[in-house]
Amino acid sequence: MTGPRGPLAAGADPAEKPRSFGPSIKRLIGLLAHYRIAMIVVLASIVGSVVATSIAPRILGHATDLIFNGIIGSRLPAGISKEQAVAGLRGRGQGTFADMVASMNLTPGVGVDFSAVARVLTVVLALYVGASLVSWLASYLLNIVVVGTITRLRADVEVKVHRLPLRYYDAAQRGDLLSRVTNDLDNLSQTLQQTIMQFLNSVLMVVGILAMMLWISPLLSIIALLTIPAAGIATALIAKRSKPHFGRQWASTGTLNSQIEEAFTGHELVTVFGRQRQVMDAFDGRNEKLYDASWRAQFISGIIMPTIMFLGNVNYVVVAVVGGLRVASGSLSLGEVQAFIQYSRQFTQPLTQIGSMFNLMQSGVASAERIFDIIDATEETPDPARPDSPDDAGGHIAFEDVSFRYLPDVPLIEELSLIAEPGHLVAIVGPTGAGKTTLVNLIMRFYDIDEGAITLDGVSTRAMTRRDLRSRTGMVLQDSWLFGGTIYDNIAYGNPSATRAEVLEAATASHVDHFVRTLPDGYDTIIDEEGGGVSAGERQLITIARAFLARPTILILDEATSSVDTRTELLIQQAMAALRSDRTSFVIAHRLSTIRDADTIIVMEQGRIVEQGTHDELLDARGAYYRLYQSQFSGALD
Repeated sequence: MTGPRGPLAAGADPAEKPRSFGPSIKRLIGLLAHYRIAMIVVLASIVGSVVATSIAPRILGHATDLIFNGIIGSRLPAGISKEQAVAGLRGRGQGTFADMVASMNLTPGVGVDFSAVARVLTVVLALYVGASLVSWLASYLLNIVVVGTITRLRADVEVKVHRLPLRYYDAAQRGDLLSRVTNDLDNLSQTLQQTIMQFLNSVLMVVGILAMMLWISPLLSIIALLTIPAAGIATALIAKRSKPHFGRQWASTGTLNSQIEEAFTGHELVTVFGRQRQVMDAFDGRNEKLYDASWRAQFISGIIMPTIMFLGNVNYVVVAVVGGLRVASGSLSLGEVQAFIQYSRQFTQPLTQIGSMFNLMQSGVASAERIFDIIDATEETPDPARPDSPDDAGGHIAFEDVSFRYLPDVPLIEELSLIAEPGHLVAIVGPTGAGKTTLVNLIMRFYDIDEGAITLDGVSTRAMTRRDLRSRTGMVLQDSWLFGGTIYDNIAYGNPSATRAEVLEAATASHVDHFVRTLPDGYDTIIDEEGGGVSAGERQLITIARAFLARPTILILDEATSSVDTRTELLIQQAMAALRSDRTSFVIAHRLSTIRDADTIIVMEQGRIVEQGTHDELLDARGAYYRLYQSQFSGALD
């Protein structure tokens, strides 16, 4: 086929383009909107869990106060009031201790009230158990949401790839495309599962803990809050450095997969030409690029968590010192400082978690963007709202001043006109790159023409649905394609509603039946995607049988007999002669001996028809066809 392939794909890899983190996150959130009720329950559950977890340390601090107050109270003389005890302490020069006792809720001579402590601890235990239960509920529902979202996204991608034009696949690396719909989808799934719950919980924990800290001590809260801008600045700077490397990591993964898929598929050819060393060197080079991008991405993003932990530890020391001074002055109780220190540690923990999640989020967003590239790719032009369809199945094909270009500034087919009558065999010959395969691709509407019209029985192919057009067409390519399954299933693929007798009839007509009956399992023989177990010629016969079974109005064979021997090719031609009855057939051929009986032979050069006629007429004209024929049968002409 003439058109852009392989190398162009690397240059157009969307993973190399600048990305925007915010819009991609917003789009991912939009994907979750389908499960909005479940997400509301998840959010409510997380809020409940955060509230319970945030209140618990403050209540636990009250238990500490009960114990501490009881210990201090037991050391004071019994039978006096707290005011008298404070006055006595001041009189003995213990002013600091007196200030602390004055702020405490105690009774001189009375020890620890363990019943009250037990009640407080029971409440704390109930809060933690309740927080765990609602957190489990949130995790359960979120798992359903994420799995469902990825399932829908995977289905959307599958639908999309069937709507993309052939032009897209010509310009894409197959391994990279496979990597996008497998590795990137899996990576996105893991990212959503590991980050959504943790991120929501961490953000709400920051809010809840901050509220409790402000309630206990605004001064200590200001000290703790200094961690936020410092952590935010550090995270932003580090994340900005790591994101491009994550993009290159997944782009390199796709490129490496392409190279591996190519090397495995062509393993025999690589071995024959002794190119194992070169293949290994190419693999090592691409693998090194993947290693470099992955190492840089993980190392740079991995700095976030240690940086935030360091800031948190500094904050912890400052809060402990200032809090101790506030207890000594009587401004705060020991339980309040204990609760605040616990909050300060919890406060830095969600910040640390948010920071550590950024490497996962960066990687997941990079994968999401590569998936969105497929979803956003330009689809085939839609079928007409009110499609037309030929009244009969004659097979009259007409090209009327057709022009087509793969690239806007590179002319290929210009103002081409030809007519193929029903039941005729039209052979298309010409040098490589002349536009032979392009011609039949235009008939199938794998590509849409730029100008002119192609009609089938008087109806423009662009006025028909692609499904209607292609259901009337059978095509056998030079590269045989089989799927994993039995030989029978591969033939029946051409017409799933065919009976077994019809399948066997098609197999007999294409000379598949002869070699299949020599196999131990006959038509139930299992073959893989590469056609393992049968020869290249036998694989091609199976694809021809598939086309026979479809009974198309138009039959297209693109060098379909190039993999079979001369005798089998002659038998196929005889079978095709019977199949062609009242059908239009197009044959692209390089071996001119196979098209001598064609009703019309079209000779193409540089996208134009330079000659057309029968075999004898073109030989007598001694033009382009004569030169081609002579190059193949030098000295055989009469």
